[in-house]
Amino acid sequence: MALQQIDQFSANLRPETRASVYDGSKKGHEKRTSVLFDHYPDPDHLRRLAGNIKQHVVENLDTLLPAAAAALERNGVKVHWASTAEEANAAVLAIMRARNAKKMVKAKTMVSEETHLADFLGKNGVECVETDLGEFIIQIDGDHPSHIVKPIIHKNRRDIATSFEKNGLGAYNDDPQTITRRARAHLRKKYLEADVGLTGANFVTADTGRLVLVTNEGNSRFCLAATPCHIAMVGIEKLLPRETDLGLYLNLLARSGTGQQLTVYTEFISGPRSATQPDGPEEMHVIFVDNGRTDALASDCREILRCIRCGACLNVCPVYRQASGHAYRSVYPGPVGAVLSPLLAGERFPELADLPKASSLCGACNEVCPVNIPIPDLLLRLRNRGKQEGSKAAAAGTPPMGAWSLLASQPFVWKTSLLAGNSLNYIPKSLIPVPPMQTWLRDRTLPAWRGGAFRKWLANRPTPPAAK
Repeated sequence: MALQQIDQFSANLRPETRASVYDGSKKGHEKRTSVLFDHYPDPDHLRRLAGNIKQHVVENLDTLLPAAAAALERNGVKVHWASTAEEANAAVLAIMRARNAKKMVKAKTMVSEETHLADFLGKNGVECVETDLGEFIIQIDGDHPSHIVKPIIHKNRRDIATSFEKNGLGAYNDDPQTITRRARAHLRKKYLEADVGLTGANFVTADTGRLVLVTNEGNSRFCLAATPCHIAMVGIEKLLPRETDLGLYLNLLARSGTGQQLTVYTEFISGPRSATQPDGPEEMHVIFVDNGRTDALASDCREILRCIRCGACLNVCPVYRQASGHAYRSVYPGPVGAVLSPLLAGERFPELADLPKASSLCGACNEVCPVNIPIPDLLLRLRNRGKQEGSKAAAAGTPPMGAWSLLASQPFVWKTSLLAGNSLNYIPKSLIPVPPMQTWLRDRTLPAWRGGAFRKWLANRPTPPAAK
């Protein structure tokens, strides 16, 4: 059902939107491949190593999380725990109210997208401004991100220029440099007026309690430079055991996410400013967010918690390229979203149980994953779980398999069907009597039928010589 819905969603996309998503994701994948294989003789070895370390984290969160919290507290950070999205949002609001804070500048963080933090704060009288350029454009449009790394991959510069004109940021001008200058001028005063800066964290090292942020715009630095309070919302899986592990992950993340050797800004944050530092937040809070992660940890799909949010699987996925992230109806799109979204949502959003079917199972997502997550295997496990649990969303659109079972278990019937299959080469697709097949064929062309050739080849092939 999910693939059919995504087909329908894709068919209704503007050609410009489809082109933006396809070109942006394709170029990202090609750049990643070029840089990774040019710089390392065996990048697959690095992927396997990174996957093993992150799996160690996943299997040992019960000891690594307390260790990280203790290290953070030694650094002067106040640590909070949030089981749900609601608790995470409430913790942010409580910190702000304790400081009588009314304005926040926010760097890009996917966990805050999960909790819908900006909308929550707005309803509670707090101005929350997205400062990542893509997220800022999403915010003024009332839109939603469609990519983990490139939130406006579905927009082109003409769309953005129109948005800026509509929101009073200048007359229509689709020159990228002009758009960037206008955003910079608008956001600069927001940084200076803000009471609180909020970020996520790409990594938290359990041994030192150091937060690591990677960006290409420098907006997270601006969020922290002038604000007296720093709040970080962090998923509980974002840990690394040791600071020495960062060399491996920073190199893999940059190359996998944006095709760079290293992101433009890599920040290491140990805590609030010390007495000898001239500026920076005087108070720092870290909110560790669960929001369904322990449920994922308890499942047979816990490997998905290795994810470092690079977006490489989105860029290579043929389904994502055609449909865009909005087709997935959740915060996390693409192959990783097809696994992670239903796990995090659980029974709260049972309609997302069909997402594991939004895949061709080609395996490309696993091949590019910098932490070697077996995404196709996880998709199959979730499909099976949906069937075993009798999920209506997971079962929707699944054709009955009785006919296939009969064909596959009766040799004579199977051979007869192969012979009959040749007739498909001569029947116009408009005459194929199966309605779902007619719908599918509106936008596709079947390859020529070649069934039966293998058996003829096997019967006539010469007998290989006996092994000595």
